[in-house]
Amino acid sequence: MKTLVYIDHFKGAVQPSSWEALGVAKKFGDVSAIVIGENANDLAKSIFEYGADEVFVADDSALKDYQAETYASTLSTFASTLNPNLILFPTTARTRELSAMVAVDLNTNVMTDLTALEANGDSFVATRPIYESKLFEKVSCSGKPVIATLRGRAFPKPEIQAGKSGTITKVEAKGEAKSTVEGYSTSESAVNLGDAGIIVSGGRGVSNNPALTPPAGLDEKQAEIWRAQQGFALVTDLAKVLGGAVGASRAAVDAGYIPYSHQVGQTGKVVAPDLYIANGISGAIQHLVGMRNAKVIVAINKDADAPIFKAARYGVVGDLFVILPALTEAFKKKLGK
Repeated sequence: MKTLVYIDHFKGAVQPSSWEALGVAKKFGDVSAIVIGENANDLAKSIFEYGADEVFVADDSALKDYQAETYASTLSTFASTLNPNLILFPTTARTRELSAMVAVDLNTNVMTDLTALEANGDSFVATRPIYESKLFEKVSCSGKPVIATLRGRAFPKPEIQAGKSGTITKVEAKGEAKSTVEGYSTSESAVNLGDAGIIVSGGRGVSNNPALTPPAGLDEKQAEIWRAQQGFALVTDLAKVLGGAVGASRAAVDAGYIPYSHQVGQTGKVVAPDLYIANGISGAIQHLVGMRNAKVIVAINKDADAPIFKAARYGVVGDLFVILPALTEAFKKKLGK
């Protein structure tokens, strides 16, 4: 059985869930991987070390920036030649678009956001969450090749095989872009929420510190945002000590406390960290959808009846403005920071 894995990257930084996709592919036999982009050849060594048996590289100046038309044409043309049984993608904003376009080009289907994938003879049975992750369904694909995107952190990352090498084959770039990339703007967050093993999040509750006196001259809304910024500073301090990322509820984002790039939930990022610490977050279903797959959930809220406690393994009823600084100091001592 032949499996092709698409290695998703941005400017040479590989999306970590691409390595997870290589690990899944190894269950089904030999693994081919393809990476597309200018200077993509530089990534081949790492791709071999994470389990690929052969690497195909489309390294061309025309592929400098991700553009769906050229990337899909290049990948579809190559896949038609390789004729794999299965094509795997990590689930990212780019691959949601790319996998769908490739499926159209190859006249097949795409199964998205999978949390499990098993072989059943010559076919595959996939598991994916539905109804806001309240249920899981098993699906199969009648088209060939089978195309699937895998949810990040739903699968183990394979052990690196230092020094492993193999055959690198050049792939020709195909297609012509109909658009031009003028530039990029990036988030200020140092850790990507989707990749983070630890996330410390804040909600509307981070603005409710009556002990703080806002600077003179601020109106009511400005004072609220100022208080929230002080609250999120405590969230950020704990995240930094733990080496994690800062998340937020939609309510906090909508209120202007923190940029959308930090939003966890149905309309933000769906995450699955090892540890999720929710501070001042009530636990609306839209937020729970985005973080309920965390391995350990800790909730800190002064409202003992907050729905977040039903999802949490550990719950602390109390004032987050007292608890967070104490937690940060305790972790600093424990971790020697």
